[in-house]
Amino acid sequence: MKWNKGAKEGIVVAGGQGAGSALTQLYYAEGIFVDRLGRLYVTDYGNHRVMRWTQGARQGTVIAGGNGYGAGANQFTHPFGLSFDRHGNLYVADYDNNRVQRFSIE
Repeated sequence: MKWNKGAKEGIVVAGGQGAGSALTQLYYAEGIFVDRLGRLYVTDYGNHRVMRWTQGARQGTVIAGGNGYGAGANQFTHPFGLSFDRHGNLYVADYDNNRVQRFSIE
């Protein structure tokens, strides 16, 4: 949910379609990050993926993970938090794999 200053109601900007794995859904959204262009990044804990939602989008895109749970370089087992460095690299805390992975995101 996004709450503008002074708003009495929030705006759904990601998910809101119930729990599930469709691109319009999230399953235990955990970490979030909003970049300077207003794109929202969400660790989708239950779907083992990181999603990106652009402003006004009706669905998100998978930018990391989304290949089932596991320990492969393209997999997560419950991603929890995320952050970006000043070079645009994405860092994801991969909870049950006890690691932090780095991705170059365009």
